[in-house]
Order: sequence, then C-alpha cells, then structure tokens
Amino acid sequence: MDNYTRMRNEMAYIADEHCGKLMAENRRRLHEFNNGDCWSAEGLKRHDELMREILGKAGKNVTILPPFRCDYGSNIEIGDNSFANYNLTVLDVGKVAIGKNVFIAPNVSIYTAGHPIHPTARNSMYEYGIPVTIGDNCWIGGNVVICPGVNIGSGSVIGAGSVVTKDVPENVVAAGNPCRVLREITDEDFNYFFKDRKFDDEAMENILKYKAEL
Repeated sequence: MDNYTRMRNEMAYIADEHCGKLMAENRRRLHEFNNGDCWSAEGLKRHDELMREILGKAGKNVTILPPFRCDYGSNIEIGDNSFANYNLTVLDVGKVAIGKNVFIAPNVSIYTAGHPIHPTARNSMYEYGIPVTIGDNCWIGGNVVICPGVNIGSGSVIGAGSVVTKDVPENVVAAGNPCRVLREITDEDFNYFFKDRKFDDEAMENILKYKAEL
C-alpha cells in the first residue's frame, strides 16, 4: 500500500516523495492566495477561486483571510457561511471537517498530524493523521490549538488560548489548557453580547427579525 493511501486510511505512514509533491503543489496555490490582490472585485473573485482549488470542499459564503497555511488542502471541508480570520494553520494530513456558520478567530491551529512518542519509532520517519471535526455554529477563539482526533460539538464556544486535547460536547463554553467545559449555553445567553452587557432595543429588534427568518 502506498504511503498516501496509508495516510488517508489513518495508518502510520511516511511522507515520501509523492506526498511531498502534492504538498509542494498546494504551497504554490497558497502562495498566490496569501500574496495576491484580495481587495479589487477581480482579485476577490480569484481569491475565492483559489480557496476552492485549495480546499477539498467549501460551501456558500466561505471566507478565509490570508495568511492561510495547510499541508494538502484537499483534506479540508468547510460548510456554508463559515469565516476564518488571519493566520489559520491546518495540518490536514487527516481529514478536517468544519461545519456551517463557524467563526474562527486569528491564529487558530488545527492539527491532525502527529508523531510516535518513542524516539526510535519517531526517528523511523513514520507519522500519522487523525481527523478533527468542528460542528455547526461553533466559535473558536484566538490562539486556540486543536489536537488530533478532537471532535467539537455543534454550538460550542472555545475560549481564546485553549489547547483542545479531548472531545467537547455540544452547546457549551469550554476553555483552558487542557481545555475543559466551563458551563452550558442557555437561552439566557441570547440576551447578552458580552459578559453582563445586554443588547439594546434596536439591536435586539434586528436579532429577533433575523431569528424569525431562520
């Protein structure tokens, strides 16, 4: 079995010449994505085209702000209306599935890649990729690190600076190193935009209109 197939099957594999060629091709696309015109209408159109060439699958209204870095790109799926801020890094040796309406803050790192713990096994050049999944309607705070094999449930918020080493359930606020659940998200949270600051009447009216259209 070739190493790229081993990688896709979540087996130990060696990043050989074929894997290196695929990553080099992706780096060429990333270079244009990160350094091209992304402010004119024509540049924005090309920027979106490149993003869709890089990613394995991208829904409607997906935005990734440069710089963006990944290994293959083809192992990343992102759902409708999701947004990634500056400096997203995805080591997509394994599959990375990001749901709909996901907000990703600056400097987030998603790692599927890893190496054996024992130095002799590690120095043999074998490595692995274990998938990561982020559900719909999640918010991933700035400087969060998501480790191989993690599943983050839909509707959850991961606080800034967290290192996520284990699965996070749906509809919770979780934070820390290692990341842990702090509390559930409740209907009362609907009334607040930051800590104890409530939405004013005008903002709440617009939010209720948006809610009614869902």
